[in-house]
Amino acid sequence: MKLFMVHVGFYDDEVGEGIYESHINIFVAAGNPKSAKKKIMNMDKFRDKKMHIDGIKEINNVDDYEVHLIKNPEQKKAKVYSYDESKKL
Repeated sequence: MKLFMVHVGFYDDEVGEGIYESHINIFVAAGNPKSAKKKIMNMDKFRDKKMHIDGIKEINNVDDYEVHLIKNPEQKKAKVYSYDESKKL
């Protein structure tokens, strides 16, 4: 499995009456880019917000470190540092 970042765009009627295109990155584990695309397109939030894919990037390394995915069925929530917490770091 490889790590892919899928850059998606969408128009949200609740933001600026839908005139502005919003973007988010969704990370997904898949064997290849075609599988990553299929996974993203099957997500409820992708369909509900009528998203489209602007690009797919395979993530192989970050800051001179290789990325290796290890299957772990125990989904642990990652720590998210809030705005205020981030300022204090």
